[in-house]
Amino acid sequence: MSVNQREIGRRKLLNEIRRQQRIPRISLSEVTGISRATVTTITAELLREGLIEEVTSDTTEKDSKRGRPKVDLKIRGVARLIAGAKISNKTISLVLLDFEGTQLADHEAALETTVLSADEMAQVLAELVEELAQKVDHSLQDVAGFGLGIAGVVDAPRGFVHWSPSLTSRNVTFGTVLEDALGIPVFLDNDANLVAMAEKSFGLGQGHSDFIVVTIESGVGMGIVINDEIYRGTRGCGAEFGHTKVQLEGALCRCGQRGCLEAYVADYALLREAMLASGEAAERQVDEVLQAAKDGDEVAASIVERAGRMFAMGLANIVNIFDPELIILAGEQMQSSHLYAEEVIVSMRKSIVQVDKAPPEVVIHKWGNLMWARGAAAYALENVSENALLEMADNVV
Repeated sequence: MSVNQREIGRRKLLNEIRRQQRIPRISLSEVTGISRATVTTITAELLREGLIEEVTSDTTEKDSKRGRPKVDLKIRGVARLIAGAKISNKTISLVLLDFEGTQLADHEAALETTVLSADEMAQVLAELVEELAQKVDHSLQDVAGFGLGIAGVVDAPRGFVHWSPSLTSRNVTFGTVLEDALGIPVFLDNDANLVAMAEKSFGLGQGHSDFIVVTIESGVGMGIVINDEIYRGTRGCGAEFGHTKVQLEGALCRCGQRGCLEAYVADYALLREAMLASGEAAERQVDEVLQAAKDGDEVAASIVERAGRMFAMGLANIVNIFDPELIILAGEQMQSSHLYAEEVIVSMRKSIVQVDKAPPEVVIHKWGNLMWARGAAAYALENVSENALLEMADNVV
């Protein structure tokens, strides 16, 4: 067997064991199409590296009397520790997973300021990952990889942040800055992409090979899954739904351009419009504006109604371009109903190409920041697994 074939076989078998959770060797051979002899050879290597382990199979009493207990293979949870984090407007949320993907600990910390330099943010994250690891009697250096979701335009393969509302500077090789501060491998991506990863790994996207996640909170993001893969674009600028244009020379977006969808539906956009309309300088909370609209305040109702119309237009554009099987709406604003009210979905359906088939299903997932952090950890887990297999390549005999 060539080295390349062996690497492909290792990857395929490890991924299948992870997917099945526990599986006997004979079934592993059947579902992957890899010969029993090769399965035996490669799983022996994975066992020797400590990436998988043998566990007694659940069998009936009749089966157990026939001879020695049957054995399943499963991922060895203690093989690696993986951390993930999501930077929000005012908080950082973190989770710690084992190699199986089981959550071991979580942590949330308030940010003193919403924007930091790359070095300052890296230092904050290093301290928080250390605190997270200590919750299970480990240290930062015991963590095999760290996944981070950050809002903005991110070139994930390069760990390069073109722009983020959380950082003071543009065009930062933030992955390198983080690795220098943490001393461990870092895997960085746009936070909406990592929500899509979370939905694909353990959320509403399970069982769907093609779907779209739209996130709405302090900003507006989108994650696209096509053929079970996250689509990022050639520059890392793909899926920037919040910065699609819905109004020529329209409202100012925090990205610096005008007329972006985000400038009408994000938290800061609703608050800005409310302050301009009232003439008050006092800062308000977005729930106050939403509640005022429900209570019959005409100005607040007008702001919220326009956000719904703009959002419906944006959703219709997504459907007309991608025609996805499923659209998942997630994020802080999903705790309220103004962006997925029936009139918004009806408006979207009126604006899509009409054919003799049902439109895509739109579902709501009201999950918090810790689930976003789990998406970041799932992304890191995928990369840590790949690195573990590549390290094995040096040990081929």
